[in-house]
Amino acid sequence: MATSVSLQKVVKRYGEFQVVHGIDLEIEPGEFAVFVGPSGCGKSTLLRMIAGLEPISGGSLLLDGERMNDVPAAKRGIAMVFQSYALYPHMTVYKNLAFGLETAGMKKQEIQPRVERAADILQIKPLLQRKPKQLSGGQRQRVAIGRAIVREPNIFLFDEPLSNLDAELRVQMRVEIARLHQNLGNTMIYVTHDQTEAMTMADKIVVLNAGRIEQVGAPLDLYNKPKNKFVAGFIGSPKMNFIEGKIAGTEDGATTVEINGKSVRLPRHLASAKTGDPVTFGARPEHLTVADRGVSLGEARVDLVEHLGGQTVLYTSLKGGQTLTVALEDQQPMRAGETVTISIDPERCHLFAADGSAL
Repeated sequence: MATSVSLQKVVKRYGEFQVVHGIDLEIEPGEFAVFVGPSGCGKSTLLRMIAGLEPISGGSLLLDGERMNDVPAAKRGIAMVFQSYALYPHMTVYKNLAFGLETAGMKKQEIQPRVERAADILQIKPLLQRKPKQLSGGQRQRVAIGRAIVREPNIFLFDEPLSNLDAELRVQMRVEIARLHQNLGNTMIYVTHDQTEAMTMADKIVVLNAGRIEQVGAPLDLYNKPKNKFVAGFIGSPKMNFIEGKIAGTEDGATTVEINGKSVRLPRHLASAKTGDPVTFGARPEHLTVADRGVSLGEARVDLVEHLGGQTVLYTSLKGGQTLTVALEDQQPMRAGETVTISIDPERCHLFAADGSAL
């Protein structure tokens, strides 16, 4: 049965050093929530507090409305999958899956159907009599996830479970974990520093920075309407381009921004903006083009070209020294050293105030 998770003013301190600063968050039953952010932002610490592996210094953790701060980890109805597989090397896959249930005193006839169900879900039934050393990295991670499934928890917690896998296996396991969520319907909370994992798997993304929540929302909401410059730069690959500029004027329902010596007219009225205010202009690489359409940002020299097959990525420099990344669809006949004119659809750009907040 899926469980709701509520964090109310949750704080974590190590002595006098505070690493989590009054987190408020609601995760609905059956939701797949992903905590994402740079290293050291507090996402794993927050996950460990939910699991009961770290004490909460302040605030409250509620599961289905029941306060859990002082409830032992084993009684929270939670199963956790770690970055390290931590399998018992001398045991078969079957024994690895069954061991936790055996130590809890469960009878053999109750354990076997749970193990077989988990093996079926993860497609590892042919591997049940093998030892961990006979498995690939992806197979070991499936066993680690299976060990959580057999406990039949209300909540699954994943702490960067794919970090030890190569790129191809990471993609495969992302699909399998998403499918697992669809099949089981349990509440899942997943920690990663990889925003691509967050965008492809989550119902809800929680962007963390320095122990605080920057924004919470559906993946495309964060992509299309970032709350501030930090979220805009963190969500999206390649990263958003930023150019420093200033407000040149606001009139007739439009705003003119001066960037890189050019005036760019945006079809939006910013009531809070004043002429001369410093701003940061944001443009995603996939929203820039070298075609003559939209608003020109000026001529740029192509410094490097990445031919990726389905996409061509240009790393360019404007005349003023500002660098821009441009992501073009399909295979484009571009070479380093060329000069191109970069344009953008003014409907698809972003503006941020001096304090980083979105305008």
